[in-house]
Amino acid sequence: MDERLQLTLLYDFYGGLLTEKQREIYEMYYLNDLSLSEIGDDSGVSRQAVCDLLRRTKKLLLGYEDRLGLVARHVKMLSSVETLTEGLASARECMPHEAYTRMETALLTLKEL
Repeated sequence: MDERLQLTLLYDFYGGLLTEKQREIYEMYYLNDLSLSEIGDDSGVSRQAVCDLLRRTKKLLLGYEDRLGLVARHVKMLSSVETLTEGLASARECMPHEAYTRMETALLTLKEL
C-alpha cells in the first residue's frame, strides 16, 4: 500500500487519539499539502519542529495500528467483500432473484461499514 494512503487510513482510524496540535499539523501537511516551511510560518514554529512533530505523530499512528490492527482488518474486510461481490455477480443467473437481492444488499451494507 502506498505510504501516503496508509497514513491517511491510519489518521482516519486513529486521528481522534492525537492531540489538537498533532491533528492540526498532520492535516496541514498530509491533507492540505502545505510545506514544512508554510506550516512552521502558520504555526509560529521552526520547520524542524514541524518535521519532528510529524515524525512523532507518524510513529504514534503506526504504534496504534501495531497494537490494535484496525486498518489491516478494514483492508482485509474490503478485499473479502470485493471477492464476494465478484462471486455473487458471476452466480447471479443461477440464483433466485430474492436470494441474490438479499446477498447484494448485505454486501453493500458491509462496504459502507
